[in-house]
Amino acid sequence: MSSSATPTGRRTPLYDEHVRAGAKIVDFVGWAMPMYYRGIVGEHRLVREAVGLFDVSHMGEFVLTGADALASLDRIVTNRVGALTEGRVQLSLMCNEDGGILDDLLVYRLPGRYMLVVNAANREKDLAWVRDHVQGDTHVEDVSDETALVAVQGPASEDVLGRVADADVASLPYYYSAAVTVAGRETLVSRTGYTGEDGFEIYCAPDDASSVWGALLEAGAGSGIEPVGLGARDTLRLEMGYALYGSEMDETRTPVEAGLLWITKLDKGDFIGREVIAARKEKGPHERLVGFELLDRGVPRKDQRIVAGGEPVGLVTSGSYSPSLDKGIGLGYVPPGVGDAIEVAIRARIIPARIVGLPLYREGSVRRRRADAASRSTAR
Repeated sequence: MSSSATPTGRRTPLYDEHVRAGAKIVDFVGWAMPMYYRGIVGEHRLVREAVGLFDVSHMGEFVLTGADALASLDRIVTNRVGALTEGRVQLSLMCNEDGGILDDLLVYRLPGRYMLVVNAANREKDLAWVRDHVQGDTHVEDVSDETALVAVQGPASEDVLGRVADADVASLPYYYSAAVTVAGRETLVSRTGYTGEDGFEIYCAPDDASSVWGALLEAGAGSGIEPVGLGARDTLRLEMGYALYGSEMDETRTPVEAGLLWITKLDKGDFIGREVIAARKEKGPHERLVGFELLDRGVPRKDQRIVAGGEPVGLVTSGSYSPSLDKGIGLGYVPPGVGDAIEVAIRARIIPARIVGLPLYREGSVRRRRADAASRSTAR
């Protein structure tokens, strides 16, 4: 593989590492990012079976402080921020006054502050929204340019990170974070990810990113670790049925249609968009997000027609070949009454498909780890 001859866009602190590794560099929402190194399918399977390393430093990070930071956040996001104890991490949404989804994000409760992690494409929009809607004694700082982010993901990630960390990362629960020294650098480590596999996301100073990256590659050599690009990151999340902003989520759809009421706490008190979302839930959505698999060979792609009973009923929002399931899979919106038997229009072909429950791939190490933890808790 070779990198693009004339890469454009902003560069993460790890850009030179990607070029040296022979990555295919593409423009991704204004950033020069690695799409793949040796190939999407191989990198995907590596993460499912062992461990892979991702650069996600293009994400945005905001820090909120002040006496009213909690009250401001609880009004801005849909989940119950007040339920967070120090170190906890929470998935949430920001919605507009009409209930439309502005972005999905992570909320970290850290000592004396909160941190929001937002999608790179929405950084400026989200920052303006947050600043416009905080209240009282709340201070908002954009620390995105002072923050690099590396993700180590896969069944072997705990072992790999443990070799270069000064703390027992094995004891860090899912969706918790802690200050950890990694490869001699001060970092914030959280047990989070976007792949469906066990893994960690590591926040550090930009000047420390290459040291952390290199140490993880060295520590994971015996486990087969390799850098992984955005292509496999997308197929991994698609197999899990994780919604992507701009595809499954946007300002035209509420959490009701997107199947995200589980991170929308209508009983927590008022928040932006709550009344519209509650009314939509009461009335019922006019469409629902579903996962599907093809019953014949083919690869579904975004904006292809979903057909039922010979009539178009919706559009594919995300589609790909699934390396784990060895078939075409996708997500899309259909009316509530559509049954499980559908078809997808792929070029001149109409391919039979069926709607299946999410996640599409059910063998990920995150699910196994959580099931084991629940089993141990029940036994006690």
